[in-house]
Amino acid sequence: MNLPLNPPPSLSPSSTSSLDPNLKPTLTATLTATETSTLTPNDSLSTSMQPIVGQNSFLTLHYRLSGPSGDVINTFNEKPATLSLGAGELSPAMEQRLIGLSQGQKATFSLSKGEAFGVHNSEMVQWVSEDLLARIGSPGETYQVGEVVEFPAPNGQGTYAGAVKALRKGEVLFDFNHPLVDQELTFEVHIIGILE
Repeated sequence: MNLPLNPPPSLSPSSTSSLDPNLKPTLTATLTATETSTLTPNDSLSTSMQPIVGQNSFLTLHYRLSGPSGDVINTFNEKPATLSLGAGELSPAMEQRLIGLSQGQKATFSLSKGEAFGVHNSEMVQWVSEDLLARIGSPGETYQVGEVVEFPAPNGQGTYAGAVKALRKGEVLFDFNHPLVDQELTFEVHIIGILE
């Protein structure tokens, strides 16, 4: 078999018109592939290229919140959680710990006593009449000490909860403080996905 010894035509502007038109896309694809191949293998894995958690990010993550009595919530053995920062789904202190983390990152934070859910506020412990409870809840409902009861928010947007602390004729004592108030907590996270 004899191969032509002629070199390929030059790619100067004057000679490109004599090239086969089907050759141009191939050359373009080859040049593009050559340009992208100059990236190092680590460039696609660089944390500088990973999304970073911002103040209004929508996250998919695993997290564990634990206190002196053990885990309060733990999604690591379940389906990951999804939440929006800035929407009140986590305490502001917990949200602040997430800002700046990158996708795929794991971290564990210690939250000092009262940092995550505040300090106990005695004004949030209140006697509520059974008449009011009948109007905003279920008429005839009975309550047990230690039970957590949800109520509709006064503005109709969402709910809030109170723990039953005591009972007396015609009234129930509720503590509307967060159940984790005044506690040191550990907050462990694994950021799975970030959307801005």
